[in-house]
Amino acid sequence: MSVAVVLGVGVLGGLGAVARFLLDGTVSRALPGRAFPFGTLAVNLSGALVLGVFSGAALRGDAYEIWGVGLVGGYTTFSTWMLESHRLSEERRDGLAALNLVGSVVLGVLAVWLGRQLG
Repeated sequence: MSVAVVLGVGVLGGLGAVARFLLDGTVSRALPGRAFPFGTLAVNLSGALVLGVFSGAALRGDAYEIWGVGLVGGYTTFSTWMLESHRLSEERRDGLAALNLVGSVVLGVLAVWLGRQLG
């Protein structure tokens, strides 16, 4: 792995994190007072779609590392998804917690499939 790849992953990872912050905030402000974490769902589903496009376009090697791991990896957030699901469960909103877990997985797989078709 070259220094250029490591730097590319770092730069695009940072851009992905900023994009995630902006989209999550925009969605959350558009749906105030909602108990369901729609911002994280929007981030993770759009990231799954983009990664599917990269995969469908046969992005490989250093290009995949930089764009897939860097950009999409910095953009999507597994840990926030898990934390929000746990929070919903702690608040005794078990139905919403289950919906967040199952819905994110099912819709995420569909987003990857759609992205691969588009790529």
